Amino acid sequence: MPEDKNPYQSDLHRNREHMTLLDPYLDWAEAQGIPLHLDFGHDLLALETKPWGLYDAKGCFAHTHGRGDFMACYVLEIPAGGKTKPIHHLYESFFFTLAGHGSTTVWMPDGSKRTFEWGPRAVFAIPLNCKYQIFNGSGSEPVRLSCTNDLPMTMNLFHNEDFIFNNDSVFPDRLGQANHFDGEGTHIPVRAGTNMWETNYVPDLTNFELKALEARGKGSMNMAFILADGTMHAHSSEIPKGRYKKAHRHAAGTHVHAITGEGYSLLWFPGDEKFVEIPWRHGIMYTPPFWMFHQHFNTSAKPARYLACSLGSRRYPIISLRRNSGAGLGSTSVTQGGRQIEYEDQDPRVHRKWLEAIAKNGVKSEMGDTFDEAAIMALPPEKLTGKIHMPVILDNIS
Repeated sequence: MPEDKNPYQSDLHRNREHMTLLDPYLDWAEAQGIPLHLDFGHDLLALETKPWGLYDAKGCFAHTHGRGDFMACYVLEIPAGGKTKPIHHLYESFFFTLAGHGSTTVWMPDGSKRTFEWGPRAVFAIPLNCKYQIFNGSGSEPVRLSCTNDLPMTMNLFHNEDFIFNNDSVFPDRLGQANHFDGEGTHIPVRAGTNMWETNYVPDLTNFELKALEARGKGSMNMAFILADGTMHAHSSEIPKGRYKKAHRHAAGTHVHAITGEGYSLLWFPGDEKFVEIPWRHGIMYTPPFWMFHQHFNTSAKPARYLACSLGSRRYPIISLRRNSGAGLGSTSVTQGGRQIEYEDQDPRVHRKWLEAIAKNGVKSEMGDTFDEAAIMALPPEKLTGKIHMPVILDNIS
């Protein structure tokens, strides 16, 4: 991970004495008594956790420099044979299983219960404000879960802990169909290249059927999820062997979790001379800062998948940036007012670095139909320095 500093956001200090520039969410998080890790990205399997009274389990906050104003992530660790205490809350949360097997019980508003079992690389959502309890199914190993959530937005809006954690309001329209806790769901084709799957629970993201999204790169696969009819977004994408995605940018707060394969992501702002590099494998999570270009590269001998969670679902975009991205700007060239850099417009260092990386793994490029790879490898050093090449951008921050 890059060193722990934040050159991308203003250093606005809270002033409790004069009650200015307050951050109720951060105040609450710092008062929880568990580690608060801050970096560009994290290995969630390796972060230190400590006992957390909120869940009666271990936990830590995995904050990132790019989480923005609305989203955050925390890690839960439940000891062998253990369980959390029942809890409910007025913020949305998506759980991604990092390690272990277990089950979750959810109390419905009518008092009935639904219990489902999960294993590694599952993702599930708790319907808003439903009480739930998480169980470790192993008697010998702990389980770890990543919880991406919109508590920063909720806490900073209401700045009342009791309202968020002891509210009796029910939202029956958020429950979904009865089979949505069985790993089943409904496929909703939106348009060519845009597909949604509505459910509460995906048992295994490694083999879930994705659909083609060629606009993000040849062979790219994708599925957007509507989880518990939430306002948070999630999607899973797959990068084929011997290929990588096109660069793009978007709002802050998108928490990217590596699922399968190995590779890296490059991040940069226009005018930068060097890339920020995030190596990834299962367990790594990071968030690109607001409007920072980033690009995902598969360097392994098999397809690589990731899960991205953010504010603003395909159904409920919340902000105009998400609405316009969902309408197609996310896969439209920056030269046309979109968010994406086409392969022919990218800096030659991008492809050369990837060719060198896959060569070390004995992987053959499948992108010779797009790039003159021999010419790129023959470029002299002076062509591989200076400001990162960018196309002429038709700016459209909306």
